Amino acid sequence: MSVQTEGAGGYRHAYVHVPFCARRCTYCDFAIAVRRQVPWRAFADAIGAELRIRGVGPNGTATAGLALRTLYLGGGTPSLLGPSGVEALFEVLHTQLSLEANAEVTVEANPEDVTADAVAAWRRVGVNRVSLGVQSFDDGVLAWMHRVHDAQAALRAAETLRGGGIASVSLDLIFAAPEALARNWESDLAQILALEPEHISLYGLTIEPHTALGRRHARGDVIEAPDERYEREFLGAHDALRAAGFEHYEVSNFARPGHRARHNSAYWQGVPYLGIGPSAHGFDGVARRWNRAAFAAWEADVLAGRDPVEGAELLTALNREVEMVYLGLRTRDGLVLQAGEVGHVAPWHEQGWIEPVHQSDETRIRCTASGWLRLDALAADLTAFRSRS
Repeated sequence: MSVQTEGAGGYRHAYVHVPFCARRCTYCDFAIAVRRQVPWRAFADAIGAELRIRGVGPNGTATAGLALRTLYLGGGTPSLLGPSGVEALFEVLHTQLSLEANAEVTVEANPEDVTADAVAAWRRVGVNRVSLGVQSFDDGVLAWMHRVHDAQAALRAAETLRGGGIASVSLDLIFAAPEALARNWESDLAQILALEPEHISLYGLTIEPHTALGRRHARGDVIEAPDERYEREFLGAHDALRAAGFEHYEVSNFARPGHRARHNSAYWQGVPYLGIGPSAHGFDGVARRWNRAAFAAWEADVLAGRDPVEGAELLTALNREVEMVYLGLRTRDGLVLQAGEVGHVAPWHEQGWIEPVHQSDETRIRCTASGWLRLDALAADLTAFRSRS
């Protein structure tokens, strides 16, 4: 597959999927590889091999003159590579990719991996943002989720990141846990605010059928949180975090001024991005592609010099329309309405689901917090209306 570039300078955003985890969480349906010993050297070499296959590097025609604005290591658990593994991976990345001077460089981490040595290594290779998977400060909830860390480990990790000089710290929480856990959501919100992060991500617990949690739910062992509590916890977090000075700039994300996640914002704006590693998705502005999900299969391909692509999708005009509506409505920046749509969305405004964005040259709307709870339905409705117009 040929690689399209974003303008004359090539891709501006890159995602590297690090699949390794110490264990699988009950709710996880991501492409991961559980390993006691992480093969970090082999993984770094395989990432280098894929970059060369894809024509990425100093002599690669696809990305000649490339300077990334964002680089994101996700997973999986990138921090499980350890200090030496992260340095080895970045040695490969820095050899084949270049970064703008003020590029956002993010590493996802779990609390048990955050040590002073690890943070120092991250700083040496240019990491300036860490996304920490806290999920809860309740030890019972963490054990139920099958997380490795406890609440004290999360507190220590946040302190270590701050003391180590990471410029932007993002903390993740999961809300809408089952009622039987008796989780105190307000307490978790108070604790995360006390840590004074620059960014917070909140995700409602989703029960996927092919997960341990999904199987327990199918047996009747787990009862999903009711919609009313999901809404109450989401709106309560919206109010509490906004009162603390955070901007609710995307359905699941809150940031202090100047600390929006630039990498994720690029996804929501629909710009091209490079995806490297097992199961990684990429977008060249015309088509979306995704790699083999299984680590062993992906590694075998790249080491043999084969492109590890598993599938690709050429976006049609309808695909683009659907994505434009959905992505526009999910962010604080909102969506520009077309002629004739003001009347169609008027009932949404009456229900308090949208609000106007005041600009002189266009009619733009954005979802309220209540509207975001109905995001899928609103996007589908407007897309259907556009298809009939």
